Amino acid sequence: MTTADITPPLRIGLLGTGPWARNTQAPALAAHPGVELSGVWGRRAEAADALATARGTRAYTGEEGIDALLEASDAVAFALPPDVQAPLAVRAAEAGCHLLMDKPVATTVAGARAVAEAAEKASVASVVFCTLRFAPETSAWIAEQAAVDGWFTARAQWLGSLYAAGSDSEYADSPWRRDKGGLWDVGPHALSVLIPVLGDVEHLTAAAGPADTTHLILRHTSGASSTVTLGLSAPPGAAGVEIEVRGERGTASIPGWAGAETAFRGAVDALAEAVRTGVPHPCDARFGLHLTELLAAAEQQAQAAG
Repeated sequence: MTTADITPPLRIGLLGTGPWARNTQAPALAAHPGVELSGVWGRRAEAADALATARGTRAYTGEEGIDALLEASDAVAFALPPDVQAPLAVRAAEAGCHLLMDKPVATTVAGARAVAEAAEKASVASVVFCTLRFAPETSAWIAEQAAVDGWFTARAQWLGSLYAAGSDSEYADSPWRRDKGGLWDVGPHALSVLIPVLGDVEHLTAAAGPADTTHLILRHTSGASSTVTLGLSAPPGAAGVEIEVRGERGTASIPGWAGAETAFRGAVDALAEAVRTGVPHPCDARFGLHLTELLAAAEQQAQAAG
């Protein structure tokens, strides 16, 4: 093997130091054989220092730290609230960095559109981390069902107990998640499965349920319909994830998956492939914009009906 055959690692910087960054993104990036974790940026210097030290990289903070990390990176991963992520993603794209974003890209259509347009203008690759599209078990299942015709209907239910009485999850401390609820937090996951299998959503009806629960009825371009229930406040005994499709060949249910860190490594691989080939990934910033459009429409309907 000559030096020309060796692909240099993709330098990926991490923006964010919260639980998601600590538990999923930083360990996945630090352990990935094709990645150099080029640094960690945080709003709090002590948090950035702690996470960077734990993962053997450099800490950045402050406005000047963002620019320095972008300069030291080929791509950036985001572990920030969506409406903090969006303008920083625009800034990163304008600096020539590829984007590995969390879902939702933003909680406003304008914010998500700015990201998609910036990525397109700068010709940078982008991936939005919808977990089930990148976990090996579920991504294979989605591809298998998408190759089958004749689906008639589907049911997706994603209920968490993050805000149930007695919950001690550190993710419950997220202000944006508490404000926007299950529709915005787990809705992207459900939609990212249903759309490739049943086709795009051509009609949407939404209604509010108990606490932060939202119910959706979707009509897809294939002619199939689906129902979706989303929430983060279910009693622990009622929590769980189920996605099932029914059609001419019977019923198929999505399998379990190994966990978020494994799925995130899959998203890193997808970004690296998009960078290498120049072929956009299906879960790119443009798809992230579309998800935001659907979620915003659902939110508006549910609030009007409530």
